Amino acid sequence: MKTTRKIAVIGAGWAGLAAAITATEQGHQVSLLEASRHWGGRARALPPVQTDAPTLDNGQHILIGAYQQTLKLMQTVGVNIEKALWRMPLKLQDLNGNGLSLPDAPFPLNLLWGIANAKGWDLSDKFSLLTIAWRWQRMKFECNEALSVHDVCQGLSPAIWRDLIEPLCVSALNTPAHQASGTVFLRVLKDAVFGPPGSADLLLPRQDLGQIFPHAAIRWLEARHAKCQLGSRVEGLSIDKTGNGRWQILDEIFDHVVLATPAWDAAHLMASLNPAWSQTASALRHEAIATVYIQMPVDFKLPQPMLSLPSSKEAPAQFVFDRGQMMLQGNTPGLLAFVVSAAETSKQTLEAKVLQQALGLLNRLRPGPDNLSAMQVLQTVIEKRATFACTPQLRRPSAHPVQGLSVCGDYVAGPYPATLEGAILSGIAAGQQAGQPSEA
Repeated sequence: MKTTRKIAVIGAGWAGLAAAITATEQGHQVSLLEASRHWGGRARALPPVQTDAPTLDNGQHILIGAYQQTLKLMQTVGVNIEKALWRMPLKLQDLNGNGLSLPDAPFPLNLLWGIANAKGWDLSDKFSLLTIAWRWQRMKFECNEALSVHDVCQGLSPAIWRDLIEPLCVSALNTPAHQASGTVFLRVLKDAVFGPPGSADLLLPRQDLGQIFPHAAIRWLEARHAKCQLGSRVEGLSIDKTGNGRWQILDEIFDHVVLATPAWDAAHLMASLNPAWSQTASALRHEAIATVYIQMPVDFKLPQPMLSLPSSKEAPAQFVFDRGQMMLQGNTPGLLAFVVSAAETSKQTLEAKVLQQALGLLNRLRPGPDNLSAMQVLQTVIEKRATFACTPQLRRPSAHPVQGLSVCGDYVAGPYPATLEGAILSGIAAGQQAGQPSEA
């Protein structure tokens, strides 16, 4: 007969929620402990700054069709995928329509059609992409871990590099393409762009991030008698003095601990238990992601809900999202979210530069003498340690540093960069490990 175990999950981001759900599904007694006052970690809704203000997210997130485990878990906790997410074929196009746009067709027809009909690329550009794509296929999307994205893209034309590789890399790995890991980038391409039908589809949120998963996950857990506690900070990890391999967390005894905190918190908690693991986690270099929410005139719309932007030092945002189109129930017409990956400038400078990008869009789509006064920055969210820098030969901490304890998060050793799917996959694995009564 299966033995019910007491499991503590420390951290209620998407990885911790996945671990708690998985362990609960197996019939174990779960306590979910979150230090902050909100569920969802970095992918969550923000409390409105005032009563009549729209609900914004702690950064504009998107999912893709390849996030199979994320979508499955959302359905498990009762999320209606069609209501929560707007599915559309991959479009990495700018305001002029330049760039790659895939039709709703199976691979490889969708890719061939998209390349053949891409605007802004001449025949030599398209031939270079087909040639390199064929080379990636022959390589089975694998390469030496020392190679960068720039290395594995040798032979691509400047237009393909600018319009496709750079925006795709910075959105997926949140690391500039010249510095990013070629190994991880090829894995993302294999599973997404070159994956099964629908893998490359963009899934844009129709609701705030809290509704999309975290709040539904907590309701599901509490309905199955899991203890879910906010404001429960764990300052240290102690092995129970009885010598039976159990843990004492906040004056309670547990059979297994799942550590689902950010890397820096996990490094602190693990310092005395496994110094080498702690050092590896501490050595991760992090990148910032900024989202600048700008209210445009209420009758303003982008040509499509997501656009690529030509980015530079003076125009830092790589993508813009029309939340007024995406979130019809939110009643936020004209609200745009500008996303700056690998953000490096101050908040004030960033807002000023992104505001100029917004003004450029408004002048192009609806010229007028008072356009600047018709715009307002509602809020700027800067996550200074949003993701780890996904560089070649990166050492990431393991998921099992000591007996009786599992670690999960998008930074734990795995095939993907810092994505929601990576967090969910590691959380599921940690939840499964927590339910095993004997460990090596």
